[in-house]
Amino acid sequence: MPHLEVGNDVETKLDLISLRAKEKPSYQFTCLAHLLNEGFLERCYRSLGRNKATGVDGVSWHDYGENLEENLKGLVSRMKAKQYRPLPARRVYIPKDEKSTRPLGIPVQEDKVVGKGVSRILEAIYEQDFYDSSHGFRPNRGCHTALKSVDTLLLNKPINHVIEADIKGFFDNVSHSYMMDFLGRRIKDPSFLRIIGRFLKAGYKDSELLVESVRGVPQGGTLSPMPANIFLHYVLDEWFEKKYQTTGKRRMSFSSLL
Repeated sequence: MPHLEVGNDVETKLDLISLRAKEKPSYQFTCLAHLLNEGFLERCYRSLGRNKATGVDGVSWHDYGENLEENLKGLVSRMKAKQYRPLPARRVYIPKDEKSTRPLGIPVQEDKVVGKGVSRILEAIYEQDFYDSSHGFRPNRGCHTALKSVDTLLLNKPINHVIEADIKGFFDNVSHSYMMDFLGRRIKDPSFLRIIGRFLKAGYKDSELLVESVRGVPQGGTLSPMPANIFLHYVLDEWFEKKYQTTGKRRMSFSSLL
């Protein structure tokens, strides 16, 4: 069966997963890792940027594609044998403001492919759980939709106070143990969770220094935004909805943006 045909089959299954997640908010998914097959991963590969920065191995999108079928076959074989381990990301720094920089982790091409696939599967589940108040790193959402929601509230609701807050160093300090616990509320596939756990523990290489990851979600990877959103869903968005929207005496509104 051609790779792309198998990939289309996974797309259908993702639609069914989304439907099940929406209809049954407490449903736990037990069989997800098998979706990371050669066809689906080929589609993930082709969706990535062609000229993005390379990871620690120096392999570009074009390099990986020269033997794509063989590379994906070997990748899937290692995942089935539980031998796949993401490599450390390459740490780079970009300007944050005039006085500080923001660290980014650039994964190797193979890890970008797997990260994209895992992220697509997580998205199929958790897009059904996320609140409308969440705007960061979501399909058809972002800074503009967050600003629009705040603007609509200011124009149409009686507002007494506006509070702006920032979580300092959020990506660098996400708890791995809490992250895995949160994922376990919806996912009971140990093979799939193992892949995510290994991504979290992969670490990064800063110049010649190899740094172990004991906490945090590295910015810059194809997978990173989705676990970060899931973490904030449980510790911030859900907390606000339950504490202030359900039990609060006064109506409060909230918009979150990573």
